[in-house]
Amino acid sequence: MTLNSESSLSRRAFVAGAVASTALCSLGVGAQALPKTLRIIVAYPAGGVSDVIARALGDKLASQLGCTVVIENKAGASGSIGMDAVAKAPADGSVLGFSAISPLVLNPHLAKSPFDPQKDIAPVAGVMVSPVLILATSASGARDLRALLAQAKATPGAVRWATSGPASLGHIILAQLQAAAGVDITHVPYKGGGQQMNDALGGQFEILSINAGPTLAPHIQSGKLRALAVGAPARLDSLPQVPTLAELGFKAANLSSRFGVFAPAATPAVLLDRYNLEINKALQTPELRAKLLATDNLPLSGTAGAFAAEIAQEYDSNGRIIRAAGIKAE
Repeated sequence: MTLNSESSLSRRAFVAGAVASTALCSLGVGAQALPKTLRIIVAYPAGGVSDVIARALGDKLASQLGCTVVIENKAGASGSIGMDAVAKAPADGSVLGFSAISPLVLNPHLAKSPFDPQKDIAPVAGVMVSPVLILATSASGARDLRALLAQAKATPGAVRWATSGPASLGHIILAQLQAAAGVDITHVPYKGGGQQMNDALGGQFEILSINAGPTLAPHIQSGKLRALAVGAPARLDSLPQVPTLAELGFKAANLSSRFGVFAPAATPAVLLDRYNLEINKALQTPELRAKLLATDNLPLSGTAGAFAAEIAQEYDSNGRIIRAAGIKAE
């Protein structure tokens, strides 16, 4: 989708730090010194894939910048609690946030945000694409997505599809598939991944949509879960036999999570530029790339401006999908 001049997101704080400067010194940035201690707020619990990647990125930044990096987990409300902490943090370059873009592009369409996603947050750099797997449980006999959709058409409402919650990315994918295929599937929203996975392994519903990750591999290999499709730019190296939703003819549903680094909107642009430069440098290192790929995440790169434009597109697109599907916060 092409951005137009009416996009409020692209006209406001999301344009900060569009081009990384290569003329910045190693210890400071002009008159604005880099902090001796950098705090990275991770908007998800410790131990998950996003936390693992954030900590690996923090290690690289500590080495490259010669500073101390402290990781602080502030989970809850689908990332909004952590991003609220980022929005309200000192705008002196001492605080960054690591999160999916959903607190900026999904959550605000459903409920009042504790921060203004259009004014209070500046994108710094994209870090990774996290694919979304569509998995069948033991309750479903479908061996591929077409068979699943045929079953859903034959028995409206009988197929149950579990997601991490209303208006989560999995729910958006479900809404797009239902519209494209003309089927009626029952949405089963969960508030946490742990119970969702336990119920999936117990066959409490037919289908599960969940971000790809290494913890799923044993369940897929054992046959307890069967991968029917993936929302991703391309097939995963770990599951080369599983087609993307785009390959299956559902381009609009072929969605994946974007994660990145953010800062308080008033952070000086010269610092945002420097952090963008260093994050992109870190993402090119063999060690960090290997860690990303080992967790089925795909490395990103680029300017803050490009990341901001992508966020603006997602915000507009998700708003249309949510309104068209009548999705409500539950």
